[in-house]
Amino acid sequence: MRPSEVSEVLSRTIPARLPVLLAGAPGIGKTDLVSQAAEAAGAQLLVSHPVVSDPTDYKGLPGIVDGRAEFLPFGDLRQLCQATELTVCLLDDLGQAPPAVQAAAMQLLLARRVNGHAVSDAVVFVAASNRRQDKAGVTGILEPVKSRFAAILQLEPDLDDWCSWAFRAGVAPELVAFLRFKPELLHDFQPTADLVNSPCPRTWAALSRLIGLGFDGPEVLAGAVGQGAATEFLAFLRVWRQLPSPDGILLNPDVGDIPQDPDTLRTLCVALAGKCSDQTGERILRYALRLPSEFSALLVRDAHRRDSVIANAPSFARWATANPNVFK
Repeated sequence: MRPSEVSEVLSRTIPARLPVLLAGAPGIGKTDLVSQAAEAAGAQLLVSHPVVSDPTDYKGLPGIVDGRAEFLPFGDLRQLCQATELTVCLLDDLGQAPPAVQAAAMQLLLARRVNGHAVSDAVVFVAASNRRQDKAGVTGILEPVKSRFAAILQLEPDLDDWCSWAFRAGVAPELVAFLRFKPELLHDFQPTADLVNSPCPRTWAALSRLIGLGFDGPEVLAGAVGQGAATEFLAFLRVWRQLPSPDGILLNPDVGDIPQDPDTLRTLCVALAGKCSDQTGERILRYALRLPSEFSALLVRDAHRRDSVIANAPSFARWATANPNVFK
């Protein structure tokens, strides 16, 4: 499922208190999706890490209360029992947890009780896990634990969904343009025991932060996304730096240069979309109205992802009439 589809599922299952398990490769945004869904639902988020937990973390510590032996909830477990507001408990990297820890968590997922202590009705459980083929230390999830989830969703990265997030998150526009040019590199995860990274949404986001700090050397870029992806990105940067000035085009969008090379025009559209704001939206639309329909749609769709205020610009109605299928 695409991230946007998983978000839609979580938007319904979280208020309904239905537990869901997200499965997928490392670095594709499972934890971030749950965090965003919790925020959208107005819920508190409690992230638990079973892989570094002990069974007592999910069943409590033994103690003596009024002369009787009891299991006493503490830490995260105490919060789950005492929650009064809607709370999403994310069991992150569940597949890496030892079987004894998974078994202890099983009581929480279905019975919602642990050694006499009831989990608050305000709590909903969501879990995330890598897969065995990812070589991430996943030994599997116990069958009785899997069946406790209302659904197991297989998450796959999607370029359009990632670009929507990237524009909102302020990812470097040259990086977004590059992945528009080389979409297969958004997620080219290669499990290995070597100390190298692979291209994936998480590592591209890290690369954007490095670019923001002024790093553009091949060694640092390769350390973020791997040698092959970094080499291609550096080659792309040479094209990026020779583009017509986006600021110059926005100064006079009615006569600004329109590159004839499709790859150059596509890259320029992403650069312009990254500058969308309430001050530039009208100028972007005026330029978009001069472009071939494919590139006009790309520019305005990405600009809308960057800042939906573009829909309030005077020329938006005229553009939408000429491009009626873009936002359906």
